[in-house]
Order: sequence, then C-alpha cells, then structure tokens
Amino acid sequence: MKNIKGIAGKEKWRALIYVLLGLFAGWIIFGGTSGEQAGGEDVTEQKSEVWTCSMHPQIRSNEKGLCPLCAMDLIPVRSGGGSSEAIADDAIQLSPEATALANIETSRVNLKEPVKNILLYGVIAPDERALQSQTAHIGGRIEKLYVDFTGERVRKGEPLATIYSPELIAAQQELIEALKLQNSQPKLLWAAREKLRAWKLTDEQIRTIESTAHITTTIEIKSNTDGIVMSRRVSEGDYVQQGAVLFDIADLAKVWAMFDAYESDLAFLHAGDKVTFTVNALAGKIFSATISFIDPILDKTTRTAKVRVEIANADMQLKPEMYATARVQARLQQYKNQIVIPQSAVLWTGKRSIVYVLLPEYKGAVYQLREVELGPSLGNAYVVLSGLTQGEEIVTNGVFAIDASAQLEGKRSMMNGREIPSENSVERKIKVEGSCSMCRDRIEKVVKGTAGVYAAKWELAGKELTINFDPEKTSLASISKALVRVGHDTELDRADDNIYDALPACCKYRNKK
Repeated sequence: MKNIKGIAGKEKWRALIYVLLGLFAGWIIFGGTSGEQAGGEDVTEQKSEVWTCSMHPQIRSNEKGLCPLCAMDLIPVRSGGGSSEAIADDAIQLSPEATALANIETSRVNLKEPVKNILLYGVIAPDERALQSQTAHIGGRIEKLYVDFTGERVRKGEPLATIYSPELIAAQQELIEALKLQNSQPKLLWAAREKLRAWKLTDEQIRTIESTAHITTTIEIKSNTDGIVMSRRVSEGDYVQQGAVLFDIADLAKVWAMFDAYESDLAFLHAGDKVTFTVNALAGKIFSATISFIDPILDKTTRTAKVRVEIANADMQLKPEMYATARVQARLQQYKNQIVIPQSAVLWTGKRSIVYVLLPEYKGAVYQLREVELGPSLGNAYVVLSGLTQGEEIVTNGVFAIDASAQLEGKRSMMNGREIPSENSVERKIKVEGSCSMCRDRIEKVVKGTAGVYAAKWELAGKELTINFDPEKTSLASISKALVRVGHDTELDRADDNIYDALPACCKYRNKK
C-alpha cells in the first residue's frame, strides 16, 4: 500500500514538472514573439503616420480616412527598403525577400548593331513580264477550240483555236486577182500578200494559195508562248472582232512573291535585302531570295506598299495565289552602335518611355526611374536614342512590381510623372482670380502642364497661387500668360473678354467681386 502511494506521489510531481516546463517553453516561444510583434506594431504605428491613396499617391494625410478624389480608403505610405541605408529621394529600395518574390532580373546595357526582324505576308503571283494575251488576228466565228479549260499547259506554236472568217476569204480572192495583174500592177500584189502576213499567214501558206488558187475558209490561231492558260475568254461558236483576247497565258517558270509592307517598316526595307519565306502548302520548305522592287505608292486603304521578290519555279511547286510568309532581317545602319534593350524592360505610358536602373552605389537593391527616348522597335527589343549609357544595369523582368512599389510610396512612377525639383527651383506666389473648385482644377492643371513647373496649389479663400518652378525653364510672366489664355485674370495680366465669357457660370468671378 505504501508503495502504491509513493508511486502516485511521484507521478503528481512529475506531472507538475512537465506543466512548469511547458509554461516556461511557451513563454520563451510566444512571449518573445509577442513582444517583438508588439514592438513591431509600435514601429509600424510610428512609420504609418502618413497615409496615401493607392490610386492618387499625391494625396497625403496624417490620419486614416478616405481619399478626397476617389473616396477609397487611405493606406499607410510604404517604405520599400527594409534597410537603414539612406537612399535618394527619387529611388526605390526593395528588400531581398521582395526582390525574390517579384522575380527581379537585371542586365547590363551594351552597344550593338541593331537588326530588325520584319514579318511580311503576301501571295505568289505570276511574273507580269511573262503574261501573254492570245488575240484573234482576224475577225470571225470560233469554229473549234483546241484548249477548252483554264490551267492547261500549252507550247509555243501549238494551235489554240480555228476561226472561220469571211474577211480571210475575200483577202485570198484579192491575192489571186492581184497575181493576174502582177506585171501591170506589182504593188497591188505586194499589198495583198502583206495583208495576209498581218493575219499571221506564213509565206509558205501564201505561196500555196498562189500556186493552187485554193481558198481556205478558216485560219488557226497558234500560241505565241509557252505557259499555262490562266483564263479562257471565248467558247466555240462565238463571234470575235480582230484583236479580241481569246486566252491569257502565263509562263510560271519564274514567279513573284508579292508581300505587303506597312509604311512604318518601309524605311528599313531596301532592294537587294535578303528574304526567306515559306508557303502553307509546302510545310518545312524555306525559299530564299532578294527584294527586287518596292512599290513607291502606298495603298490608301491598307497603308501598305507592295514588296516584290522574284524566284525561279522550274519544278512548278509555287502556284499563283498561294499564301506566303516572309522574314527580313534588316540591318539598321543609321542606328549602328546604339544601345539595344529588351522590350520587357520598358514601360510605355503613351507619352513617356521609362526603365528602372539599378544604382550601383548602394549595397541593397535600389532602383531609380529613368526616362528614355526610344528609336525603332526591333520586335522583342528597342533601340535607345538617349537616357542610358553603356554599362548601366537595368531591370529586364519584374519592372511592374518595382513601379507599383514606387507608386505606393508616392515617388515617380509610370503613372506619376512629376518632375523632381532641381537645385535652382524657386517658390513664388501670384494672385489669380477664380470662384470655385472647378476654377482651382483648371488653374492647377494649366500651371502644372507648363514645362519647368514642379508643383502648383491655388487657394480659393485668398485667390493666391503658390508655384514651385525652375526659373531657367519658365517664369511668372509665362505662367500668367498661360492662365489668361484659359480665362483667369492674374495680378500681371487680364484675360480676354471672349475667353472669360466662355467659362461656366459657376466660374464667373468678375460678377462676384
């Protein structure tokens, strides 16, 4: 019995020890973390004293609330760094974790010889110089057609049709009569013979008529070229006039590939450039040729010009109207030794082209927005005319993530293109007349749109406009002129009455003085 009680006592003490150990471990694990979290919250609260709008980063507030422009909830201004290192005001810093999460990739820019890959679409067409129209040499009735469908191959000298012609009968009778008078009127005989020669009768046929006095009622129309019958214009029994087209024949031993080139690509295409093209009907076969001609006239509807490529077609694999796709690697000699950057590195707003440059003077991942001037597009890359120098490192993947961070921090970004004030910037005040919030929006928009102006704020109560600008780029006089052009009097100038009268009723400040 004593042993049982002793064992029970030991179990109680053991359980108590386990409980105490568990409490101690929990305090170590969760107590420290809670403290850290509490401390972190204090730090966050301290750092989150400024609130902004994710859609309008120019909005700043010392307390949480709604955006006055879009009524969205304000959010704390982000600090992207995660580092105590001081960075430039217009730079954006990402922590290693954020960099990895956004899959940021960078590459150094170098001078290259740009090559533009131009894609062209077109069709195979007959060589126009090898097209022949087979005509009737004499008027009459089609007695027989030896070629009665399109696509048939014909040889030079092969008969195509037989024509019954009363004119031919009359001309042969004239020849026979002129033969009788050849001693007295030799010119009459010469004229009769030439008339038959003009209708493609041979000298042998003419001699036969003269020797036998036999009159032929029909004449054969023979092919004057080798080729393929592209179209048949007549049927048996039809009456035709002299010169009427009976057949269109094309020699397809050489064909054209006719491609449409957009006017934006024409500056990079030249006669003699190498072209490779494929046709849908011959999968895997690549044809090589050179540009032989570029049409100098644009189609006003499609805004394209025809680019012609000539190619031998002895085996008749290429057939007219086949679809063709061509590629031209045009070397841009006028942009030789220029910086070329990937297309993925550029953010384009419609007016500005921007990239993000990695700043090498900082230890962490610190990026700075840079406006660049782009040259021609190379398909998956751009030529850079200005804004970058050789050896700089730019972001080529994850640009949107960096730009979003800059947007939330209220710094320069794709959608926030405000200029950074220069060292020469000055702040000046000027009286500007107005009467409502619509006036304020108009005044500030006009002033902010003036080159060299960094900030502008108009107070309705005092009719006073505060401007931050670079005096080397603009002046108060220029800004005043811009304001009177939209109908607002200033202390320097008065707006034209016609412009003032066009303002909305709520903006008529002269009547409210």
